[in-house]
Parts: sequence; structure tokens; C-alpha cells
Amino acid sequence: MIFYLKILLVEQYGERSKMPVNLKAQKNAALHSISGIKLGTAEAEIRYKSQRDLLIISIDSGAVVSGIFTKNKFTAAPVIVAKDHLKINSSPRALIINTGSANAGTGEDGLKNARAVCDVLANELNIKAVDIIPFSTGVIMTHLPVDKISRSIPVAIKDLKSNNWLNAAESIMTTDTVAKASSTRVMIQDTEVYITGISKGSGMIEPNMATMLGFVATNANITKEMLDEMIIEIADKSFNCITVDGENSTNDSFIIIATNQSNHQLINTKNENYYSLKEALLETSKTLAQSIIRDGEGATKFISINVHGGKNRKECIGVGKSIANSPLVKTAFFASDPNLGRILAAIGNSPIESLDINLIDVFLNQLQFAKSGALAEDYKESIGLKEMKNQEITLDVYLGRGEFTGTVWTTDLSYDYVKINSEYRS
Repeated sequence: MIFYLKILLVEQYGERSKMPVNLKAQKNAALHSISGIKLGTAEAEIRYKSQRDLLIISIDSGAVVSGIFTKNKFTAAPVIVAKDHLKINSSPRALIINTGSANAGTGEDGLKNARAVCDVLANELNIKAVDIIPFSTGVIMTHLPVDKISRSIPVAIKDLKSNNWLNAAESIMTTDTVAKASSTRVMIQDTEVYITGISKGSGMIEPNMATMLGFVATNANITKEMLDEMIIEIADKSFNCITVDGENSTNDSFIIIATNQSNHQLINTKNENYYSLKEALLETSKTLAQSIIRDGEGATKFISINVHGGKNRKECIGVGKSIANSPLVKTAFFASDPNLGRILAAIGNSPIESLDINLIDVFLNQLQFAKSGALAEDYKESIGLKEMKNQEITLDVYLGRGEFTGTVWTTDLSYDYVKINSEYRS
């Protein structure tokens, strides 16, 4: 049936590229090593053979680690353990990440297995189990193969090195087609500070905190309290602004590690150094978040939705996600069909009280098609059709309610998305 549906769609719309939208894998040489961080991978054969599926990130003592996690009520076992360990220990010494099994919906056995993996790694590194933060991604309601992971931990430890970021990014991929990594640097008090991060995610993406994992490291000097505050601000303007399908995974996690091995003064207050570091971390996190959208399952379009004139940023993001998560809007973008009334309908479905539709203007790549809540008089569908065919599309929505703005990044919805998810466990 799926094959037949694809034939019909190909006949109507033409064959679609399965390549990500304007996204290429970084070269490892372009990714800065972070002092105090080493990464090692292994092939544990958790689900597939001959591919990296286990990652260990070792962290020198003196670092601080902050994390935010999924709000899905079916929280995965590793997330529960990770949160527990971070409450006890603000300076973990290692992260362990596996693909192939989400270890979610696995009950008490799942918790035991997540803790068992931490115990094995702790013994190998001669540290405590609470020094380990575990992460898993993959199929939900599959038990973690502790034996396979235990056998592969020494291999990953032997592989630990500081310039291993690209292999690390490849090791956490599931339905991703490109390894996602980004790196930057910033000057703080005449000292060059480095930032490098990796992420994975392609489907089941809408973070409130996406199946998304993100790990960002810096050699900057900052207290745990300041980093805890900073990560919320960063996530709010990066990973929490993306959606592929409106699905919040059981395993979503975003981690920032600061190794405190730079030469600048310790950041312990919201001063100029704090904001410089925050902007640099945000730049890396935005790049990683947008990479997830560019590699969204079956995606052929990268869509930016800018909502202006809200009473607060929250309602701007709400309008943006109402548009981004509408299957009718997303399929219209996939077909390059300027059925733009669907966008107005999605705005009307957003969680805003007392929305005055007579104030709403909407632009498609700077082409105005809605003015004062109705079809713009000079709009021509032939021009709209041309704009809809672009791989990168920007929507600007003006609400006329206030001074706030918000941006959401999303994909179209293609038959390949259906195919990938219908065959995910095959």
C-alpha cells in the first residue's frame, strides 16, 4: 500500500531527494577539541552490525554539567537515572550514550539496566556510579542489552581522545542521515574560549525539551548555578523552537558541560562575560537544532516561521508551532501548493485568546498574501507557487498585539516521513 501511494505521489510531484535540506556533515578538523573532554566510540551491535552505537564522553574533574530533559510522562529509564545523578553530583565524570534501544517503557528492569551500565563504566574508570550520566535513544519498549554494552565499554574507553567529535556525532545517529556537529569560539577577557557540540534527531521532534539528544561542551569557567540558569535560556531559543511532527520523545535530553579549564575569571554573576558565553553557546545550539530540522525525516523543505507583534514571546511561539505542526500546512509545503488559507486556519487554531484576525498580515518569502486577515489584493497565486517551490521558506506573521517576536523552525511532511516511520522497526 505504501509503495502504491509513493508511485502515485511520484507521478504527481516528481521524485524527491532524500538528502537533508542544505546540510552537510562537518569535517572533524573543523571541530575544536575541548580541554578536559575526551570521546570514544564502539560498535556494540545493539541493533545493527558494523556501525558505531555506543559513545563515552569522559570529563576531567572540576567541570560542571547542567541538563534539561523531556517532559513526556513516560520518561525513559536513563533520563530518570540521569536526573537523579545530577541532583547528587554537580560534577559528573562521564556520559554514556547508546543508540538502538531507548530503554523507555521498560519498568523497573529498565532502571536496573541503566544503573548496571553506569556501574560497569564506573568500575572501568575507577570512579563512582553517580559520576556517570546515562542516555539512550532508539526503539521504545525495548530492553537495554547490558551484556553487549558491557563488552563494548572497554573498546570505547580505549578509543577516548579529544579530537573525536565527528565519530561521536555518528555514533548517536538513528534515522539521521547526517552527523550533526558544530563548533565556535568566543573571546572572554582576551582569552579564546572554545565550544563544540553534537546532536541527534530526525523524527519524533518537538522538544519541550526533541527523539533528540544534544551535548555541548566548552572550556569556559562558570559556576553550576550560572550554567543551570544559562541552559534554560539557551534551550528556549534553540532546541525548544524546532518541530518535525509535534511529538515529544521519552528520551529528550540537552546537556552543557563546562570544563572550567580556560584562563578567564570564573563567571559567577550575570556580567558581560556571562552574556558573551551565552550568545556563543546559543549560536552552537541553534546550529545543532536547525540541523535536526534540515535532516527531518523525509524533509524536502526547511521552513522558518517568524511571528511578530505578540503580547509575549510564549504566544508568538504558540502561533508558530500551530502552523508548524499542522499536517495540512506541512503537506501543502511538500507539494509546493500555495493553498495558503491553511496557514490562516492554523493561526486561528493557536492558543491565543481574543485574537483579532483583522490585524493579521502574513508574508511568504516577503510576498504578502494576507493583509488585515484577508487575501491581499495584489497577491498573485502564480508568484506564490514559485515561492513555494523553494527549498528554504520563510513565513512572517504579524499579529498586531504587542512588541514581542518568536521563531519556530520546521519541515514539510512528505510520503518519505510516512515510509520511514511505518518501517522503523523493520
